Amino acid sequence: MQTARIEEVIGEFVQLKRAGSNLKGLSPFTDEKSPSFMVSPAKQIFKDFSTGKGGSVVTFLMEKEHFSYPEALKWLANRYQIELPKERELNAEELAAVTERESLQIINEFAKDHFVHNLHHHQEGQAIGLSYFEERGFRKDIIEKFQLGYSLNISDALTQDAQKKGYKLEYLEKLGLSKSKEDRHFDFFRGRVMFPIHGVSGKVLGFGGRTLITDKKVAKYFNSPESIIYNKSEILYGLFFSKSDIIKYDNCFLCEGYTDVISLYQAGIQNVVSSSGTALTKDQIKLIRRYTNNITILYDGDAAGIKASFRGIDLILEEGLNVKVVLFPEGEDPDSYAKSHSSSELELYLKEHAQDFISFKADILLKDADHDPLKKAELIKDIVHSVSLIPDAISRSIFAQQISNQFHIDEKVIEGELLRLKGQALRTQHSTSSTNFKPEENVGAPIQPPSTNSLEPSKEGINPFGKTIYIAEYDLIRLLVTFAPHEVTVEQINEKNQKEIIKTSATELILFELERDEITFKTPLFQSIYEIYKSGLLNNELYQSSFLLKNENQEIVKFVSQIEMNDSEISHQWSTKYNVQTRTEGDRLYEAIMHSIYFYKASLLEYEIEEIREQLKSSNLDSQQMNDLLAEQILKEKIKRAFTNKLGRIILR
Repeated sequence: MQTARIEEVIGEFVQLKRAGSNLKGLSPFTDEKSPSFMVSPAKQIFKDFSTGKGGSVVTFLMEKEHFSYPEALKWLANRYQIELPKERELNAEELAAVTERESLQIINEFAKDHFVHNLHHHQEGQAIGLSYFEERGFRKDIIEKFQLGYSLNISDALTQDAQKKGYKLEYLEKLGLSKSKEDRHFDFFRGRVMFPIHGVSGKVLGFGGRTLITDKKVAKYFNSPESIIYNKSEILYGLFFSKSDIIKYDNCFLCEGYTDVISLYQAGIQNVVSSSGTALTKDQIKLIRRYTNNITILYDGDAAGIKASFRGIDLILEEGLNVKVVLFPEGEDPDSYAKSHSSSELELYLKEHAQDFISFKADILLKDADHDPLKKAELIKDIVHSVSLIPDAISRSIFAQQISNQFHIDEKVIEGELLRLKGQALRTQHSTSSTNFKPEENVGAPIQPPSTNSLEPSKEGINPFGKTIYIAEYDLIRLLVTFAPHEVTVEQINEKNQKEIIKTSATELILFELERDEITFKTPLFQSIYEIYKSGLLNNELYQSSFLLKNENQEIVKFVSQIEMNDSEISHQWSTKYNVQTRTEGDRLYEAIMHSIYFYKASLLEYEIEEIREQLKSSNLDSQQMNDLLAEQILKEKIKRAFTNKLGRIILR
């Protein structure tokens, strides 16, 4: 965690841009159009304001990739080339103990290694699989990079090998690697070259298998079925390898097949992904939007296929992204063109033949219009409809001008049609959403400390002591986390009735005040954090907040990062440029801590007094019990007044 840089790791998943001392981007956890995801390189934490998620680089990987804590650390070790002790293979009993998700991921990794081994070290794999890839012109380094493989044309080679290692047949079938018919088990991908499909973090989520048989009755491609780790509508082939170049060039080339991606990548066009033969989905577009707002779709010369893909262009526009289109010559596709031309020729072709979607749609559809004015009108309506989907008003206006100029139609007519379509869309959206409308519960409510489900007091008993105590505890723990090692100056009267100055730390002051009254935090998370600082002090350690960011308990990490992200810094220009001296909480640390402690103690006393009042309502009390409770109440009221008086004096100071 000391080696890892959070901005580098998150930068592989999210396109980040500088925003003052922080970095900002679109949330990878929600569908948002305005960036609210913040990364602090200085503090090595992130905060997603749209979902409330936050924490360290490990927290991010656990939230984004659903890693366990050890898996996240292993990913970082691999990312930064930190050698870990070698792990032995898990046996059947150990595999049964891990979660289904982890089991499926482990089996997919095993299958990938199995197919790669077949390709390079088995006679059939070399003769059929490897020779096929070499005939396609793929270099050895590219074959290894994309982890291409081969499934032997033996009925159950993978299934048997997997079961020998203790992998469950149930999981092999869920992943689509094995099939069962009566009592017979066989490999689903047998006799096919294999394309592993990687997630954004590099984990193998599924496979595509291509047959080398020319029989038209045999499906050319088989793909893994949907599973809890593989949802094809949310995955783009090649993104793991291309994401850094997509960010670098601020553009993503989108093509159709596995070999298109590999051939372009080998030719030097490495900001390329594929929808793997499926229709483009909103989730795939959102995935691209994390890295760039610009998509260039690459089409081969198949006119029927192009028309079917128009829906994908509309989806891209609807998500607010910019889209261009490159059409390859008839009979060519990205794969074949990349093989028959040099890298510089390919790059030049992509640059010179990129069209905006209006020109592209017009070129394709005008061929069918054949000078028919009605068909031409329908074509223009189709293009205007696409423009109406664009969320940005300025972009819509510019495209309206382009349509007007290209088709010699009054711009006001185009704008009128756009307004009609936008109004129609809004009415549809309103009628759909109004049935599910739920007013926000807390609109206009006073701002409370940020909280997660595990922090906030609730009826279920996470914190049954009331919100006032929760807020008091939150403030005190916030001061402890923020200022733990900071020096505090305490002024006190000694035995000789003389003033003396004592230097201590914020940690020692808070612990002294709470321990002498034997106070523990009512919120379990806060007590856990308090115990860490207490343990550190016993070992002569004063922990910085960064120490807690390495804790295995991710609730602690999230809470600390929440405090860190909410901590605002006062610009030094107030004093250097404007000669205005500002006071921060750290400048009056003793007052801030004591105010928080007195408020907390007063809140606890108020709760205890309220409990006594409830007990006094009971009709089962005898006179002695009644007197004892009243005496206790009077005493607590007196102590509470003392704290309240101290609070008043501190506030005035």
